[in-house]
Amino acid sequence: MDPFKIYVLGCGSALPTMRHNPSSQIVELRGKQFMIDCGEGTQLQLRRSRIRFTKLGHVFISHLHGDHCFGLLGMISSFGMLGRTAPLHVFAPGDYSELFAKELEFFCNRIEYDVVFHPIDTSVSCVIFEDRSMTVSTIPLNHKIPCCGFLFNEKPSLPHIRRDMIDMYGIPISQINNIKNGIDWTTPDGEVIPASRLTTAADAPRSYAYCSDTRYKPELAEMLKGVNTLYHEATYADIDQLRAEKYFHSTASEAATIAKTAGVGQLIIGHYSQRYNNEEILLSEAKKVFPNTVLATENAQFNIF
Repeated sequence: MDPFKIYVLGCGSALPTMRHNPSSQIVELRGKQFMIDCGEGTQLQLRRSRIRFTKLGHVFISHLHGDHCFGLLGMISSFGMLGRTAPLHVFAPGDYSELFAKELEFFCNRIEYDVVFHPIDTSVSCVIFEDRSMTVSTIPLNHKIPCCGFLFNEKPSLPHIRRDMIDMYGIPISQINNIKNGIDWTTPDGEVIPASRLTTAADAPRSYAYCSDTRYKPELAEMLKGVNTLYHEATYADIDQLRAEKYFHSTASEAATIAKTAGVGQLIIGHYSQRYNNEEILLSEAKKVFPNTVLATENAQFNIF
């Protein structure tokens, strides 16, 4: 099974603290890396996590609050100083398009690679990126400004070859891809060996959902049905429920309720308010609703199964 990993670069909220960096994550699937959000200091976190800048080709910005995007321009500039030549694709709310172009012209006019801007509509759910391995779709959220999450869906892979059967029938290596694609093998004596006998079932496709800043939104559960791992903001504890509603954020127990209703495999919570000295109160409240909850922490890695 190819690696499907999440690297947490930052899991704090808007006000800086000495314990957490602003929001940013790396999603790695089948050798490719994608960034979600790019708060201030993200490029330093890439260094600390030993993630190579050259492997990153796509950045997805959930919304235009500074703790989710202030690190983008600095990172683009650093890529230029490091001699990057491959294009960088930036997916962000359409309102950013004109300002982003001016920022690039002013601060990054000497970079020698293309930065391709892809405007996204945060109000609808649709596929915004697709390649042979995966799709990325938007998840409309309920925040003060246009905001969306992102759903990473792995595409089905081909069945696994049974090496013992291949050796027994003396099947040439050149025919393996055909067999994986369901083509039967005919022996020199004319016997037809079904492809199903020569393979085992493919690995089940995996999925990861990132729900950025949002008020509690029960209808999210339907969009997240069966997701392997869900990251959901959990800025506040239950005692600050009114504050969560006022500032369009969620409590830890609300994030856990979404996870439970959606039947996800694992919940990761983050985007912690600076008002808490530690996040154990958030973890405790979430676990009461959804036991398989873990805390996001800087430089943590999570495998998607």
